[in-house]
Amino acid sequence: MGITKYKPVTKGRRISSVDDFADITKFSPEKALTVCLRRKGGRNNQGKITVPHQGGGAKRRYRMVDFKREKFDAEAIVLAIEYDPNRSGRVALIQYADGLKSYVLAPHGLKVNDKIISSHKKQDIKPGNRMPIKFIPAGLMVYEMELVPGQGGIAVRSAGNGAVVMSAEDDFVQVKMPSSEMRNIPNECLVTVGQMSNIDWRNIRWGKAGRMRLRGIKPSVRGKAMNPVDHPHGGGEGHNPIGMKYPKTKSGKHALGVKTRNPKKKSSRYIVRRRVK
Repeated sequence: MGITKYKPVTKGRRISSVDDFADITKFSPEKALTVCLRRKGGRNNQGKITVPHQGGGAKRRYRMVDFKREKFDAEAIVLAIEYDPNRSGRVALIQYADGLKSYVLAPHGLKVNDKIISSHKKQDIKPGNRMPIKFIPAGLMVYEMELVPGQGGIAVRSAGNGAVVMSAEDDFVQVKMPSSEMRNIPNECLVTVGQMSNIDWRNIRWGKAGRMRLRGIKPSVRGKAMNPVDHPHGGGEGHNPIGMKYPKTKSGKHALGVKTRNPKKKSSRYIVRRRVK
């Protein structure tokens, strides 16, 4: 993948850049592996907005990605590398020997006709192969990581991300997460070798509000531009400071520098070192 900048014929084009999609080999999804994606606009089951600044956006179909890859010890061939509008990384369309097709998260460097495998046994250390983390040598990058054996890959799935395997001790393997957090992972957890694809995604400059609206992201109004009834920062004439000891959320809580993780959470005992802010 690369980044393309067009001739600045408009103000929006002058500062924006786009994905060149050079790594995409198939531009229409496998229809049998997609479902209709219902948009909620940040609303809960009562119709109340619980997540602000969401709504609109281009129509999408959800790709049913296999995060567990439970068809073990069966080699699959990569048929295509596809764009997924629901995630920043790419997905790979694979086919097993019995004809079953599936979507998986594609690592950086995966090509069409490559063969990948998922197993509970030790396999070749090459991008796309999935195996328990105890078989991964120290210093290698992995993604699509399980935190509990059998739950499927729930961590390290964004474009360009990868966790680094540090050391093994007893029944755990210590990894460095993309956030710089050091964490112990049970050594039976499955991980995929490599780094998530589309590593240049973080360098895209969206350029104008219209492109964000197509992504389903609505504008965010500053608190100090509101009235006092709507936000703690509201009120005043012109560009006034917030006039408080610390920034607050709309509900009056601390907005910056607050640890939001529950200290009583059971999995906190697996954290060796918190992330560096």
